[in-house]
Amino acid sequence: MIDAPFLVIALVIGAFVLLSIFFHFVPFFLWISAKVSGVHISLLQLFLMRIRNVPPNIIVPSLIEAHKAGLSNITRDNLEAHYMTGGHVQRVVHALVSASKANIDLSFEKATAIDLAGRDVFEAVQTSVNPKVIDTPPVAAVAKNGIQLIAKARVTVRANIHQLVGGAGEDTILARVGEGIVSSIGSAVSHEEVLENPDSISKLVLKKGLDAGTAYEILSIDIADIDVGKNIGATLQIDQANADKNIAQAKAEERRAMAVATEQEMIAKAQEARAEVIQAEAEVPKALAQALRDGNMGFMDYYRLENLKGDTAMRENISKLTKNDLGSLIK
Repeated sequence: MIDAPFLVIALVIGAFVLLSIFFHFVPFFLWISAKVSGVHISLLQLFLMRIRNVPPNIIVPSLIEAHKAGLSNITRDNLEAHYMTGGHVQRVVHALVSASKANIDLSFEKATAIDLAGRDVFEAVQTSVNPKVIDTPPVAAVAKNGIQLIAKARVTVRANIHQLVGGAGEDTILARVGEGIVSSIGSAVSHEEVLENPDSISKLVLKKGLDAGTAYEILSIDIADIDVGKNIGATLQIDQANADKNIAQAKAEERRAMAVATEQEMIAKAQEARAEVIQAEAEVPKALAQALRDGNMGFMDYYRLENLKGDTAMRENISKLTKNDLGSLIK
């Protein structure tokens, strides 16, 4: 026989397990909370939510919040469908309630589309009500006089609810504002003009409609700081002058090398010609000796030739004398 205390304990444990299973599949207390809040939902519907793997502790509180905020167009089927498609039900309901209180036209279909697109719809509504400030990184630009300016801007934006789906984000806003600042500074005649009127940059940038196609609406662009950078124009001129100097030096070195090569070639030719002359002069005595042996030239002819050579050498020596040398010879 089974002991009575053991049987009682087993019955208590079994009853506890059965009640736990029952309250898991039929959230009775959640149903009471919905009834007290004025939300009409049956225990069968809560049970079917469990069967469909839809957590009632997410759907029912969201229905209660929407009912208390006066959003009668939000139904249980809508919330279940959005949850089953991977959406954030509570975030969507929070956004709809905030938009309703702020008189922002936001439908349930638009809110779920924004949520499924991967954007935080509740944060978007908050940004639409309370604009936020985006600080741009330092933007360097050069005025027409060659002076570089480094500017920082603060862009005040608010979310554009109707362009959140498919609209560009903050990175596009920052890129467009940076491009506008560069264009504005680049069109200025001098950097002093920009430093005197920094608001001219803001006005010119705002006129370009930089928020077109983005998920934000630009309210204002304020230049927070402008610093004077390098003299880019002078740096470029110095670099160009150095480049021109290097090119000129290279060309001069090329001409010098060609002149040296030409000179060496002329020297080589002269030496070659001198060698030929020396060789020819070496043949003269042989020719004279042969002429004497053959009787083609007499002794007197040879004597007159030697006298002629001596006279020629004497004239060359006299032509090299200076006036002082001539005076000393005459004395």
